[in-house]
Amino acid sequence: MPDRALLPDILAALPLPALAIDRNERIVAINDKAQSLVATGAVGRHFVTVLRQPTLVEAVENTLQDGKPRRAAFLAGDVGKELTFDVTLRMVEATGTLILSFQDITHEAEAGQMRRDFVANVSHELRTPLTALMGFIETLSGPAKDDPAARERFLNIMSGEAERMNRLVGDLLSLSRVEAEERIKPTTSVNLTDILTITLRNLNPLAVDNDVKLVAEFGTDPLPLRGDPDQLLQVFTNLVENAIKYGGKNNTVEIKTETSLRDPALRGPAMRVSVVDHGPGIDPVHLPRLTERFYRADSHRSRALGGTGLGLAIVKHILSRHRGRLKIMSELGKGACFKVILPLDGAEV
Repeated sequence: MPDRALLPDILAALPLPALAIDRNERIVAINDKAQSLVATGAVGRHFVTVLRQPTLVEAVENTLQDGKPRRAAFLAGDVGKELTFDVTLRMVEATGTLILSFQDITHEAEAGQMRRDFVANVSHELRTPLTALMGFIETLSGPAKDDPAARERFLNIMSGEAERMNRLVGDLLSLSRVEAEERIKPTTSVNLTDILTITLRNLNPLAVDNDVKLVAEFGTDPLPLRGDPDQLLQVFTNLVENAIKYGGKNNTVEIKTETSLRDPALRGPAMRVSVVDHGPGIDPVHLPRLTERFYRADSHRSRALGGTGLGLAIVKHILSRHRGRLKIMSELGKGACFKVILPLDGAEV
């Protein structure tokens, strides 16, 4: 049939990987994209020896039999990554062939997995304090009903667990708001000096309680930026609070600013704010994952200090909205430096 001879050129013109199977169940045409995906030398071979995956093989058999269009999943391996494809199957009666086209939906599959992991993590984080609260309530209603000392001790623990849940819910709501606004670039002019000053003033009581000295290594001159003042305050509050808590007692935390006319990270004028502590530091193996949701370098210590595992994820999304960057540098025994890089007012990023 003359139309059959056009199949290779038709498939080559398609932007997606595609192949054609005739009624004899042989592959009669395949474009380069599909060839690199499934196998070389596929033309002339039975489709089962090329496609192999049971779900897709069954869909091909059924469509060849009844001619009805179908969709099926196809998984392919790449270097260090698994790719997911949505395969559309459609018969072309004029040529008596079945056309398969492969659409890469890996990002959608990964997004779905991230959502499932996020729900599982939230459920786990909430279940622990809820289980503790239910246990203490049961104890206070029974064995410790008439024990004032036990009641006071348990109520203090219950208060701490309730506060932990409240912080987690607050961070979840904050993360949701930040993600919703992430693509909206701030237009308000703010003074970074004022934001840093307010941050240190608000956290000074916490620093005093932890025997930590806050050292402001920036002047009083205005540092103009385009930004959301509340979100930037949240960024520096999170970073300085972490430095106070994890830097250890009888230490200092320095907050430094530096202006760069052409910052290599943003390729333009930028302001760098460094929050430096002199604590035990972080193993470099953890640094690439610190901004992931619920990732903790030290889970036990983080929970003991009231951490939810969401703070740095929130920081990352806020800086993304501000077209900024976060760099983390640390070595064990040498403290940590969290560096925020923000474009200066008027800089295009």
